[in-house]
Amino acid sequence: MKKPIVCLALAVSIPIIAFSQSITTASVFFAGMSEQYGALSDYSADITISTGTGSRVQTMEATVYFKRPNRLRIDFTKPNEQVILFTGDTLTIYVPAYRMVLNQTIEKDSSAGTANLTTPQGLSLLKRSYTIAYETGAAPQPLEEGSSEQVVALALNRRSASETFRSIRLLVLPGTKLIRRIEAWPISGSKITFDFTRYRLNTGIPDSRFLYDIPPNADMLNNFLLEE
Repeated sequence: MKKPIVCLALAVSIPIIAFSQSITTASVFFAGMSEQYGALSDYSADITISTGTGSRVQTMEATVYFKRPNRLRIDFTKPNEQVILFTGDTLTIYVPAYRMVLNQTIEKDSSAGTANLTTPQGLSLLKRSYTIAYETGAAPQPLEEGSSEQVVALALNRRSASETFRSIRLLVLPGTKLIRRIEAWPISGSKITFDFTRYRLNTGIPDSRFLYDIPPNADMLNNFLLEE
């Protein structure tokens, strides 16, 4: 009488074990993302930044460049000529509307240079500061209603009230594990959406891309960030 019971138990448990082993947890999936970004020597991508809703949506368009270990440049076409540059120890922002250059020296242990979440440093900061879970499950879903583009949706919630964003939604391309879209909800203000398209990976971006000639007619403000 015991043999049929044992056989039945094995028949039931084997597919359950196999199924559980095939599931990739959100933490493991996120670790795979970090490994992918960490393995890149450089990348560039087109980025669209949107804020507001409905008829009040405001958009910015740019090209982002990243080169290991931590150099980052964002060249905007909307607003035209605006630039954000991080070289590892200095953050430079040019705001053409005011002809103003903002310079900030960044301490080595500061997180100010990791504002771009699509870098190894940015992903490491997210892992420390937010819980990570699948939004609905590990299976890819449409980027948005009616879209044929498939993404894996991750839901991130802050661990402490000191974080800038209450929650973040990461939509990740399942094949490459590159971020397709970031939706972030700040403590105050409307949702901010970052769309990344046309990734170019390991193209050998030259160091000269991260040099910036300050416009001669621009005013300069040094160390503009307030100390805590």
